[in-house]
Amino acid sequence: MSSLHFTFSIYLLTFALFLQTIFGDIPLYNICSSSENFTSNDQYESNLRKLLGNLNYQTPSLGFGLSSVGSNPYQTYGLALCRDDVDATACKTCVNEASNELHKRCPYNKGAIIWYDDCLLKYLNTDIFHRNDNQNKFFMPIVKKVSDPTTFNNQTKEFLNKLAKEASISPKLYGVRELEICVLNKLYGLIQCTRDLSNSECLTCLDTAIDELLLYSNGKEGGRVVGGSCNIRYEIYPFVMYKSLQGF
Repeated sequence: MSSLHFTFSIYLLTFALFLQTIFGDIPLYNICSSSENFTSNDQYESNLRKLLGNLNYQTPSLGFGLSSVGSNPYQTYGLALCRDDVDATACKTCVNEASNELHKRCPYNKGAIIWYDDCLLKYLNTDIFHRNDNQNKFFMPIVKKVSDPTTFNNQTKEFLNKLAKEASISPKLYGVRELEICVLNKLYGLIQCTRDLSNSECLTCLDTAIDELLLYSNGKEGGRVVGGSCNIRYEIYPFVMYKSLQGF
């Protein structure tokens, strides 16, 4: 989403999870485009409402949806992605909440993106499909460090690189794995791309995210890079359903 401002913010995961426990599902982060706005009741607003309705309808059954409504200069493009282990009901709830929340947070912006634990939603007045969005992202670190950062970093990098290759050629561009490591008992990982990307575009996005994640979470027990086209996460505790690394 080239016209949205680039951001790479440090956002404490522990604090976010604490807030979620108290207040329920809340956004992890959002960005409103500052490039162009629309006015109330104009054609772009009407097209955007139709677009969000399409995404609310399309996404839950497959976990991914994309749509475009209207024609220039009022055309709008959007996509929504749910985490692959999220069921259709939770996916629908998340996408609907994302639509409502963006209306509050970015009421007249022609472009916006919002992330939850369960889903991603973004839209823009230019074509965003089949494009690697490497601009809109943020970082969520864990504060606590492991006892042997060098060994841990090497094992984590190898683990995530293998998982990225597996996810990038999977039908849903998604992968989760667990790995026994010597520094700690186990490492858990999740990787996902938006399904408008090709296999090679997905892998490129993930490779960049892995490098950024390991740079900013150096020796930490967990961390996440969450972007507009892909996201990656590792922890020392299970946070979704996992497969063993055996046969990887």
